[in-house]
Amino acid sequence: MESYDPATYGERIADIYDDLYERMSDVETTVATLAELAAGGSALELGIGTGRIAVPLAARGVTVHGIDSSAAMVERLKARPGGATIPISIGDFAEVRVEGRFSLVYVVFNTFFGLPSQEAQIRCFASVAHHLEPGGAFVIEAFVPDPARFAGGQNTQTSRVEVDRVIIDLSRHDPVDQRVVTQHVLIEPSGVRLCPVQIRYAWPSELDLMARLAGLRLHARWEGWHRQPFTARSPSHVSVYRPGP
Repeated sequence: MESYDPATYGERIADIYDDLYERMSDVETTVATLAELAAGGSALELGIGTGRIAVPLAARGVTVHGIDSSAAMVERLKARPGGATIPISIGDFAEVRVEGRFSLVYVVFNTFFGLPSQEAQIRCFASVAHHLEPGGAFVIEAFVPDPARFAGGQNTQTSRVEVDRVIIDLSRHDPVDQRVVTQHVLIEPSGVRLCPVQIRYAWPSELDLMARLAGLRLHARWEGWHRQPFTARSPSHVSVYRPGP
């Protein structure tokens, strides 16, 4: 995908993103946990997208700022009730180019893995650490990698079968660079639509090392937003990092 850049995913999928993912997680519990971690301070969402989390978080009284590389996604956010009041910076969140410091910086729903390389992910940690208030929290929600799901470096899944739409996900896996390249193929009466996405996944222990390089330490790790214990069988994690030696 030579023409793929940080904005490609959002620009291609913005108009259907909420339809596909609005019910993929417990928004109420996610927002409640983030509001508690913000501890009365301001928050910054990396990859804010359509505001699925940011808008209800702001409605709870948290001052929320956002960064996203896709103008199309931000346009959808601004159309939500209350979304127009959230300050947004357009750009790659590997570099947190916003003013001020925050008591909470967060990135949800595997979005951190949208950063295309280990170097970009390390830069993001360092930039977040620079923008955190003393005692602040950096929260990452992500999946635990499972290379076994790829046979011969590939995976094909039918994620939706509806009366007027079928969605097939076609993926290729590079275990050396820890990269997955996927095409979400939407087949509808009007034709075929392609929504590409590229990710560079990282193991929880690798994220912990990136945090240490930035002067952050793992404070808590749960399987999900309900704070279930994280175990060797957990398919996902919510990790909370704070400044510390």
